[in-house]
Amino acid sequence: MTDSSDGERIHKVLARAGWGSRREIERWIAAGRVRVNGRRAATGARLQTGDRVQLDDGRQLRVKALRTPLHVLAYNKPAGLVCSRRDESGRPTVFADLPRPADGGRWVNVGRLDINTSGLMLFTNRGELAHRLMHPRYRVDREYAARIFGQVDDAMLEHLQHGVEIEGERYRFDDIVSGAGEGANRWYYCVVQSGRQREVRRLWESQGVTVSRLLRVRFGNVMLPADLRAGHSVEIGGALRDELCALVGLDRHGEAAPGAAQ
Repeated sequence: MTDSSDGERIHKVLARAGWGSRREIERWIAAGRVRVNGRRAATGARLQTGDRVQLDDGRQLRVKALRTPLHVLAYNKPAGLVCSRRDESGRPTVFADLPRPADGGRWVNVGRLDINTSGLMLFTNRGELAHRLMHPRYRVDREYAARIFGQVDDAMLEHLQHGVEIEGERYRFDDIVSGAGEGANRWYYCVVQSGRQREVRRLWESQGVTVSRLLRVRFGNVMLPADLRAGHSVEIGGALRDELCALVGLDRHGEAAPGAAQ
């Protein structure tokens, strides 16, 4: 670790590794929760390749490379998998399906899907990108295909877009479009932006209908590839990846401009 102009600022390196947002990590450093090579880290300190970082909750990182290329994966989650890195009950997790991260880093999941929901998940090696894509401030679309069993009419659809109070919180769909199916069993494409737990299911169930299947088909500008089999992933690159970063105010490397708001 050094306080000179060499190396890279510690909060940027740890945010990129997925420990938290840069602002959050700055607060940890100020509170004395971060050590580098066994010594308490100072605000504004810079890391060098080979430095060892430890947080007081036991998390550790050895800096293998300061600047690594941005990677983003699109993954087709099957139902029945949990989104934790490890599961106390021994259930299979999505991380077992992912390729080994390049450059010795680790994958950070962009949000979660519950165990019974399938479809598109994004993973990246940039913690700041993951943090912003999940944050309600940036209002990034999450689009789902929901198969609904029950009677749905125009008044219900309007009500779901206007807003529903559930356990003291207000939920709403930003958009709903009817899909295939007939009668009391048909598909609807619905969009939310806040990403709260079980939000789509809770909205539909508040109207007395049943969600018999739920599939995420889009996150931001990334669609679930039609040929991507369940349990498999594909890297997102080029203009599509650049546009994803731009949605949350980051450059094509997944980095914020110096002095930009976080």
